[in-house]
Amino acid sequence: MRFTYLFLIIPILACLPQNQESFNKETTTIDWGENPWPEIRKERIKQLLPAAMETTGLDAWLVICRENDNDPMADHIGGENAGGTAVFLFYSASEDFHSIVFSPVGEATALDELDIHERVIPVERGASAIEDAAKFIGNLSLGRIAINTSSQNKLADGLSHSQYQALTAALDPESRAALVSSEDLIYEWLSIKLPQEIEIMRKAAELTAAWQIEAYATIVPGETTDAEVAAFLDAKMEAYGVGEAWSPSQNPNVNSGPDRGHSHATDKVIMPGDVIQTDFGIKLYDRWVSDIQRFAYVLGPDQNQAPDHIQRYWESARDGGFAAFQAMKPGVRGEDVDAAQRALMKQNESEYVMWSTGHPVGYVAHDAGPNLGGSHIPGQRPAAQLRLKAGMVFAFDGFHAWTLEQGGTKTISVEEMAVITQNGAEYLIPPQEELILIGR
Repeated sequence: MRFTYLFLIIPILACLPQNQESFNKETTTIDWGENPWPEIRKERIKQLLPAAMETTGLDAWLVICRENDNDPMADHIGGENAGGTAVFLFYSASEDFHSIVFSPVGEATALDELDIHERVIPVERGASAIEDAAKFIGNLSLGRIAINTSSQNKLADGLSHSQYQALTAALDPESRAALVSSEDLIYEWLSIKLPQEIEIMRKAAELTAAWQIEAYATIVPGETTDAEVAAFLDAKMEAYGVGEAWSPSQNPNVNSGPDRGHSHATDKVIMPGDVIQTDFGIKLYDRWVSDIQRFAYVLGPDQNQAPDHIQRYWESARDGGFAAFQAMKPGVRGEDVDAAQRALMKQNESEYVMWSTGHPVGYVAHDAGPNLGGSHIPGQRPAAQLRLKAGMVFAFDGFHAWTLEQGGTKTISVEEMAVITQNGAEYLIPPQEELILIGR
């Protein structure tokens, strides 16, 4: 089966290194340019937040920030430098969107100079930002007011018990009755990425895949260990000044033996006949991450290609990823994408795989958005019932698992990244179409 992909040619952000040679030579002086997050954050608040509030039927969103034990959303709204208690209020009135901050007077000037919000109102020493905000809200006659309390989404659960008590005591009865959880709003807002953000993740994916291929080229069968391949990738991250996409103890995960799931690379020696999995991700600007898997086969002394059964398993997994990609479009449920991939698994007689076909990726490896899983238990995984929307980014796999002669199972789970567009999906980088052969 052949597939044709349309790749949009979009210039990489000016803030990223423009000379391709800067990505190809070992150096500790990579200049990534000015961090684009402050400007992107402004655009996210201006462009995406009003739409997210409208979609979730909210008139306002209130976030309380403070020093040392801050709200998880503080950095997304400009509250990361809060010392004393500050209240950030976003609301719609008279068909206009507004953002107001009630900030301790000692921090108000610096916050106002960031030019994120429409108004920064200084709160004098001894006064309460929460009480001032409550009075302001009482004069607006708002409808549903979202606050960060949630039993489902930890990013939407940043309001402490004492802050909740202070807020509800300060609000008038009508405003207090209008309080609802912000979990749907935060999900809606964070799950969509701006084009500028997608381009940064595209560059992260390019580097991630390129370094994995370089790492495979260093392997000497019978000598190199999984841990040494992982160390090569760790050195790449350090040399290029990029961060870890998830816990350093498990990133990268290089595994040439039976399945170990999410784990660390071991001192197993890579041998002829091994299928090698590398699950790896990096973080750019301490913000945006990648999640890519690349697979290789180690040739034996008399081999110049993978054995027929390994080639068949590879093609099964690869084509399962293609099927998932074809199913990804606005309006479909995450469960539907998983079902498209698992249909090929069944057809190709793959053993059962517990993992979801995919997950959203962005600010963290497992980001806000629909889960691409759960089709074997229809309707029982709430996140898999959520629908894909343009601007969401996913990491997703094609699977094929089999039993090894020495015991245990081995799963090929070639993992790619794609962004949802108005018409379907677009790979961030070209997918792996051929099994990498080592020792030829």
